[in-house]
Amino acid sequence: MDIGKKLKNARLSAGFTQEQVSAEILVSRQTISNWENEKSFPDIVSVIKLSDLYSVSLDTLLKGDDEMMEHLEESTNTVNSNKKLIAAIAANILLFTIMIALSGFLPDNRYFLVGVFSLATLSTAALMYQIIRRI
Repeated sequence: MDIGKKLKNARLSAGFTQEQVSAEILVSRQTISNWENEKSFPDIVSVIKLSDLYSVSLDTLLKGDDEMMEHLEESTNTVNSNKKLIAAIAANILLFTIMIALSGFLPDNRYFLVGVFSLATLSTAALMYQIIRRI
């Protein structure tokens, strides 16, 4: 059985409406609906809260649903997440190095340099967004 069906069955067995559950675990009713219809998946903290609220073990909710387990593994795997962030930082440094080198070789082509510097600014902004999102 999939996680959505398990969550819905557990909620109904516990006698809760989606509105009551959303108020208890501080998410929107639409979020509960999306989880139960498998449009999205809850994070591990929400799964624990649901398990407590429904008085159902985590094993009951999670075992047998490979897609949910992959989601949780991916969302909680900080080693892979940090590797991606380090790779993004390295790519950004490389981009800036290339920009500096190109500015020395192509001083006459200002439009090209403006484009390259704009690209570097956008990549730096994306990198900063990822770093801030982790904080």
